[in-house]
Amino acid sequence: MATAKIEFTLGSITFSGEGEETWVSDQLDKILEKASDLIKIVPETQAISQPAATVSEQVSKLSDDTISSQTLPNFFRAKDVPKSGFKKFLATAIWLHAKGFNKLSTGDVTKALSDSNQTRLSNPSDCLSKNISKGFIEKDGKQFFVTDEGKAFLLD
Repeated sequence: MATAKIEFTLGSITFSGEGEETWVSDQLDKILEKASDLIKIVPETQAISQPAATVSEQVSKLSDDTISSQTLPNFFRAKDVPKSGFKKFLATAIWLHAKGFNKLSTGDVTKALSDSNQTRLSNPSDCLSKNISKGFIEKDGKQFFVTDEGKAFLLD
């Protein structure tokens, strides 16, 4: 008989088998039959070995993944963003942040709008100033970032 080898990981559980083809196949079948039970215990094992993310970190990651998977126009529609103004500026900044931009400039926002075939803002600097005064954006030198309050304003 032929020798077979298999190895796979299910969460933090790893199965590895080597031997006669029929024996390896039987062992794999046994594991697969119990897979649904094993999946139930995997999160507990991972929680012990890894520090749990805070609720805000989990929500932030989920939000970023959800946002970054959308085009900018679709994100605008989903959040009912007006065609102009400080909210459009804020929404674009949040979308860029979800795409991996940590610090932004006004030029990044206007370029994203242009690249996505969206109408331009009549005065991006004024939009930035309004977001800063509302506490939705904070300046960091010549760049800025969206605050938690800004994300909450748009995403909640």
